[in-house]
Amino acid sequence: MDPWWLSPGGFVAVSALLGLAIGSFLNVVIHRLPRMMERDWADQCAELRGETIVEAEPYSLVRPRSRCPNCGRMITAIENIPILSYLALGGRCRGCGTRISWRYPLVEAFSATMFGIVAWRFGPSLGAIAAMLFVAAMIALTFIDLDTQYLPDDITLPLVWAGLLLNLSSDGFADSLRSAVLGAVAGYMALWTVTKAYFYYRRLMNRLLNQQRPEIGMGNGDFKLLAAIGAWLGWQILPVTILLASVVGAVVGIVLMILTRKNRDLQIPFGPYLAAAGVIALLWGKNLTQAYLGLL
Repeated sequence: MDPWWLSPGGFVAVSALLGLAIGSFLNVVIHRLPRMMERDWADQCAELRGETIVEAEPYSLVRPRSRCPNCGRMITAIENIPILSYLALGGRCRGCGTRISWRYPLVEAFSATMFGIVAWRFGPSLGAIAAMLFVAAMIALTFIDLDTQYLPDDITLPLVWAGLLLNLSSDGFADSLRSAVLGAVAGYMALWTVTKAYFYYRRLMNRLLNQQRPEIGMGNGDFKLLAAIGAWLGWQILPVTILLASVVGAVVGIVLMILTRKNRDLQIPFGPYLAAAGVIALLWGKNLTQAYLGLL
C-alpha cells in the first residue's frame, strides 16, 4: 500500500506545503539576486577603471540573515513562518512597526497554489517535481522583472540546460530531445529577430522624421526566457506561448497607458507575460495547441 502522501489528495497537500516553503525562499531570491547582480556590475566597472574595490559585507542568498530594511532588526525563525507570521505580526515589523510589503505573503500563497495545481495535474512523479522547479523559476523571474526589468542569467540560462537535460529522459515535457533543442533555438531567435527588425525600423523612422525616440524593443533576457520555455516544452508549444503572452501583454499595456496617461513609449516588462504563458503551456499547452489548430 502506498503511503498517504502518494495518494492524489495527499500529494497535492504536501506539494502545497512545499510551495509555501519554496515561496518564502523565492522572496529572498526576488529581493537579493538583483542587488547581488548590481554589486557585481559595480565591482567590474571599478576594476575596469583601475579603482580599488572596497570589501563590503558578504551578501548572498543566505548571508546575511534576513532583517528589517528600516531598523535592521534580525528576523527570528518564528517570525519567518510563511503567511502565518505575516498575519500574526499584523503586516508590520515587531521592532519599528514599519509595514511589511504584502508581496511576501502573496508570493508564498501563489507558490503554494501553483505547486498544488501542478501536483493535481501531473500526480506523484518526477515530472511533477520538475514542473514545480519550472514554476518556481517563472515566479521568481516574474517578480524580479516587475521590480527591476531584469531577467537574470543566473536563472534563465540554467533553466535552458535543465530543460534540455530533462528531455533526455521519459519524464520530459517535449515530444523528444530534438523538439527541445529546436524549441530553445526557435524561442531565442523568434524574439531576437522581431527585436532586431523593430530596432532598424525605429532607427529608419527616426532619421526620416528627424526624431530621437527610443530604438530599444525587448531585452536579451526575454530571448533567453523564451528559449528556456522552448527547451522545456518543445518548439511546437511556442506559437501558443507567444500568442498568449502577446495578447495579455498588449491588453495590460493599453490599460496602463490609459490609466497612467503615458505615451506609447512606456516601457513594460514582457517577462511576466512570457512566464505566465509558459506556465499555462506547461499545464495545458497541448490542449490549447489542438484547439488553436482547430480554429485555424
